[in-house]
Amino acid sequence: MNFVDLTITWLTDPAHWQGSGGIPARLVEHIALSLAALAIAAVIALPAGLMVGHTRRGAGPAVGLATVGRAIPSFALMGLILPFTQAVDPALGFTVYPTLFAMAALAIPPILVNTLTGITEVDADLVEAARGMGFTQGQLLRRIEIPLALPVILGGVRSATVQVVATTTLGAILAYGGLGRFIVDGIAQRDNGQLFGGVVLVALLALVAEGSLALVQRLIARRRGVRPSPRPMAEPGEAGRGGAEAFA
Repeated sequence: MNFVDLTITWLTDPAHWQGSGGIPARLVEHIALSLAALAIAAVIALPAGLMVGHTRRGAGPAVGLATVGRAIPSFALMGLILPFTQAVDPALGFTVYPTLFAMAALAIPPILVNTLTGITEVDADLVEAARGMGFTQGQLLRRIEIPLALPVILGGVRSATVQVVATTTLGAILAYGGLGRFIVDGIAQRDNGQLFGGVVLVALLALVAEGSLALVQRLIARRRGVRPSPRPMAEPGEAGRGGAEAFA
């Protein structure tokens, strides 16, 4: 049997869709950890990007830190985190936390950079006009800058989501579950059906996440009259010009 037949046979076996080690359970584990990592990243990156973009201060260091973050391999970061998390929590410090924090670190740069870019690219004349109308700094951010930058910000979230979904598979190397468990076990057991089945499942989940967020991004951009940014960076000037037309 070739790998296509092996994969189809493994995926269509009812036994692989049942129990704590079945596909639905592993899918839930994978999605849960990915969402938790994205939530941590968003809590850190969104406020930082909004603050730096709004004040126009510290953009250079913020982008520099994001660039450094992208340069660190996720698996190496997991190895660096592991001794500390295991010392704090021996039960989950080896399996869950290294993967969780490494995935959060992976998601921060695209969210931070796109948020910063989206806010700074809002049309300066529009911002000044709002100030002239008596908008406070908070109103300016909430009612002008964030709505216009939203498609670009979502582009960063979209990029981060796809990266995290794909890379969370590394957690299986540290005995975490998720869809990566099928890949690691398939290699260890020389079970090509399980191996390629795991690859297909991860790819499908990433494609679903990409397609869903791309649709949301496009719909919001269409409502705002802004051209959606391809991931992960915005095209200079697009958000500001399109947003100004939307509010004209």
